[in-house]
Amino acid sequence: MYTQAMSVGPQDAPSKKIKTAEELQQEQAFEARIDAGDFIEAKDWMPEHYRKTLVRQISQHAHSEIVGMLPEGNWITRAPTLKRKAILLAKVQDEAGHGLYLYSAAETLGTSRDQMLDALHSGKAKYSSIFNYPTLTWADIGVIGWLVDGAAIMNQVPLCRCSYAPYARAMIRVCREESFHQRQGYESLLVMMREGTPEQKAMVQDAVNRWWWPSLMMFGPADKDSPNSEQSIRWGIKRVTNDQLRQKFVDATVPQAEILGVSLPDPDLKWNAERGEHDFGAIDWAEFWRVVNGDGPMNRERLGARVKAWEDGAWVREAALAHARKQATKEQAA
Repeated sequence: MYTQAMSVGPQDAPSKKIKTAEELQQEQAFEARIDAGDFIEAKDWMPEHYRKTLVRQISQHAHSEIVGMLPEGNWITRAPTLKRKAILLAKVQDEAGHGLYLYSAAETLGTSRDQMLDALHSGKAKYSSIFNYPTLTWADIGVIGWLVDGAAIMNQVPLCRCSYAPYARAMIRVCREESFHQRQGYESLLVMMREGTPEQKAMVQDAVNRWWWPSLMMFGPADKDSPNSEQSIRWGIKRVTNDQLRQKFVDATVPQAEILGVSLPDPDLKWNAERGEHDFGAIDWAEFWRVVNGDGPMNRERLGARVKAWEDGAWVREAALAHARKQATKEQAA
């Protein structure tokens, strides 16, 4: 599961130091490869700003997968049936795997996992604002699958063509599994809306009302307020702008909502025949930035849970490291 448009925080400005002739040649060669649509591998030369942008984006993506386990993990013991529990367990396990793939991809850029996790636990690194909202009812789990994972897929599929090859390769499996998660969530809601009680149907509608706008925020700020997107697109890190992805998501979701029999909480939502796409209402960007900056409904709880898990797992890491050292000593002696 993921995330809004990555790297919503301030970016490091490119270095202003005077470049040598060799550095200029390397930069020109790099730009030529980007223009030609080549993939950049971990051992290839790359501008430092390109490297830093990727570390920030990929680590934020990884953090979002790991923190994203928390809202759903909260419902594993309370799933209504054994089937739903098994599905949710598998989904949360998938998300842990996504975090692993992404941390591994970020490590190829020269940043250790410990450094990335320290940035998360200290509050320096961001993760998707969507995971700072509470899951109040079982219907929230289905709506997260449908809307949140649906928005994630819109964000992530273009990343399979990211110019940085290790990230692009990691995203292929992530996208396949996210697509399955989205279908699982939608199927769960379909059952509730077609076979459920009036109370269960009202529960679904309430969840849709609460998650719709945060889902639209997942794509990140409007293009006019996202100065870093232009450079990321220029480098091929991103392939589609925030607003384009958001529009595509709205257009795909409206007919799905009609099939479900739920209404989307936007009185301004309507089809624009002239443009061939839906018009939709204004997003509350003040809320978005408030949550991103740490003042959402569950920010403190989510971060606290991750820090506690890290501290509680210290003995496992220490034991694994001691075992690895012991094995290395044996191999050296042999």
